[in-house]
Amino acid sequence: MKHLTLASALALSVAAGPLLANDTPGKGHTVRPVIGLIAEEYFQSRILFRALEDLGYTVEEPLEAEIQTAHLAVGTGDADFYPIHWGTLQHAFFEESGGEDVLEKVGPFVAGTLQGYLIDKATYDSGVTNLGDLKDPAIAAKFDSDGDGTADLAGCVPGWGCERVIEHQLTEFGLRDTVTHNQGAYNAIMADTIARNATGKPILYYTWTPYWVSGALVPGKDVEWLSVPYTSLPDGVKAETEFGGKNLGFAVDNIYIMATDSFLADNPAAAKLFEVAKIDVNDVSAQNKKMSDGEDSSADIDRHVDQWIADHRAAYDSWLAAARAVK
Repeated sequence: MKHLTLASALALSVAAGPLLANDTPGKGHTVRPVIGLIAEEYFQSRILFRALEDLGYTVEEPLEAEIQTAHLAVGTGDADFYPIHWGTLQHAFFEESGGEDVLEKVGPFVAGTLQGYLIDKATYDSGVTNLGDLKDPAIAAKFDSDGDGTADLAGCVPGWGCERVIEHQLTEFGLRDTVTHNQGAYNAIMADTIARNATGKPILYYTWTPYWVSGALVPGKDVEWLSVPYTSLPDGVKAETEFGGKNLGFAVDNIYIMATDSFLADNPAAAKLFEVAKIDVNDVSAQNKKMSDGEDSSADIDRHVDQWIADHRAAYDSWLAAARAVK
């Protein structure tokens, strides 16, 4: 093994000094995240937490709250940031929590997220291709699972934001008499929906990507996205809702890191990290599928985080470098 001369070692030490000095710009700072109660969002959140720790920050155990409450926690200063803010879908929560006077959306962290209504492929191929088709009681009855004659829509948990869109559209498209919006524990409702599909019965449900559902019920193979009659979102919100030649009715969205203005101003390295960190939507879906297949413990999620960082080391290191370069 070759050995450095004393002069060479000193030269390298001097040259590396400024870099090493800024290697942990977050040292001495504690960050307080808040996360939602959806376990499938822990993966991307923990990747961000890991990057903050690599920058020297101490990351407190995250607060856990329903999505609307999580937004409010940031707005009131009980937390510094929320890493899974859907820019269009949850904009009302952003405004209710203080809006641009106290908050900022940084990113996007995950781009190209989708939401919408899906039905089983057999019924779609028979000609039911638009949510508006369910105004016909005979068509709606195909999706009746409890015998009341109306279509049963496996829907959105109150407080997530998606329920506002669904409730608005059921009225807007004249579906109140023929469609029942079933809300509750989403995974339990979807388990029933998947079981119904396995028996060959028609199904109607709401979902989003990235999430494990589209790995269990694959669009184009098992199910198909429905179009809606036209774009209509609550409060007159304008957004792009077209995807793959269909009007899905929901904004083609992005996930941002929502943080307080004061936190971003006081922590420029974290602010830069939030700006440059990017995770592919398909990577999140793939990890969520692992969780649905049984790899759903906290240790499993940490292992998935380790693997993602190892597989994307160059990109991950570039985030850290950008954050460390901030003066």
